[in-house]
Amino acid sequence: MKTAIIGGGVIGGGWAARFLLNGWNVAIYDPDPEAERKIGEVMDNARRALPGLYDTALPPEGTLRFTDDLGDAVGDADWVQESVPERLDIKHKVHAELTTLAPGRAVIGSSTSGFKPSELTEKGARVIVAHPFNPVYLLPLIELVGDTDHCAKAAEILRGIGMYPLHVRKEIDAHIADRFLEAVWREALWLVKDGIATTEEIDEAIRMGFGLRWAQMGLFETYRVAGGEAGMKHFMAQFGPCLTWPWTKLMDVPEFTDELVDLIAGQSDAQSGHLSIRELERLRDDNLVGILRGLKHSGAGAGGVVARHEAALPKADQPITLDRQVPQGWTDYNGHMNEMHYLEAGSKATDRFMEMVGADAAYIAQGLSYFTVENHVRYLDEVHAGDRLRAETRLLGGEGKKLHVFHTLYRGDGTLAATVESLLLHVDLATRRTCLPGEAVASALAQVAADQAGLPMPDGAGKVGR
Repeated sequence: MKTAIIGGGVIGGGWAARFLLNGWNVAIYDPDPEAERKIGEVMDNARRALPGLYDTALPPEGTLRFTDDLGDAVGDADWVQESVPERLDIKHKVHAELTTLAPGRAVIGSSTSGFKPSELTEKGARVIVAHPFNPVYLLPLIELVGDTDHCAKAAEILRGIGMYPLHVRKEIDAHIADRFLEAVWREALWLVKDGIATTEEIDEAIRMGFGLRWAQMGLFETYRVAGGEAGMKHFMAQFGPCLTWPWTKLMDVPEFTDELVDLIAGQSDAQSGHLSIRELERLRDDNLVGILRGLKHSGAGAGGVVARHEAALPKADQPITLDRQVPQGWTDYNGHMNEMHYLEAGSKATDRFMEMVGADAAYIAQGLSYFTVENHVRYLDEVHAGDRLRAETRLLGGEGKKLHVFHTLYRGDGTLAATVESLLLHVDLATRRTCLPGEAVASALAQVAADQAGLPMPDGAGKVGR
């Protein structure tokens, strides 16, 4: 699959990274002589961040190339994404060329944050709104607005690269999310102008309070909880009257003077001017990965999108039970992977081995599983954030109630990093007592044992179950 990115700024570069790291070939058209450098820096951040969301390896990276020929960029593309400046005359010109040059099968999306599809297509262009959020390579939301069939095709592709397509029911200026953002932005400008709060204090109010609630529950579900056992009706009865009070200035805009710009820019510099934009981007990305991984565990919000995408990624066959990139959050003050995450990697490998022999989620839902009773870890070499980590698993014993496995962990370059040996017992989840595994699982374990019977005992094995 191939995508063409037209305009390689912050948003275009994020689109390119999202597609590229999901295995698509990417062609970029941008006359800016600095485009290759700028997009290269975005790619570096994306390669550092996106794989850290997953406990399964993403597909092999596609190819990336730059071209100064628009026809060459879009000629055989399956997806074309326009991210040129937010000027309708420029977009009309570009869309006319894309409609002529791109294949009929291609989705043509515009990253516009404000223009409606009727405005984009008023001169005959074949284009829909496909509005993303920065950083595109981490945040899954894409607002789709336009032709129903075109949007449906776009949605299918977007889900395949781990995104969440939201088809906006009716076209409206600024779609859905940016209308909220503009309302919050207007009120924030007033709070700064009137001396109520600084830029830093406003940011703290968001990130220390409702921002955390919104990340997992959004607006209406948060307020449903706030209504207590009586729910949303009680909340609206209690707080509805305040909507008529003059709390906010959402319909008024402060005069955009040089003094206001200088005031906000000065406060912003004082708040975070000690960090470069690239440092702020990496901080943002590390925090987003941590938040998204937390949400993935519960399946809430954007974490559910990551979990579903991960479940659809291809998984390796035996004996490989782990193949992933080490996230930044697994490292410690020494700059390498912390000891507890070696055990976590071994645990993930055990989980995958259980799936391979039929002790999967469906089996556990039936009331049967394995409990770990002993582990032994050998730390043999350093592992760093961004390293590819692979585990190969040997079955040392699977008869009766016992499951004895030995995981050998390798870095992507083949260096032996660690071994994790684990002993587990099969358990009836209703009684919490040991029992024999189901017939299918026992048979699968016997087959693995037969397949591995001729292999020598792994170096370092035999430390548990003695």
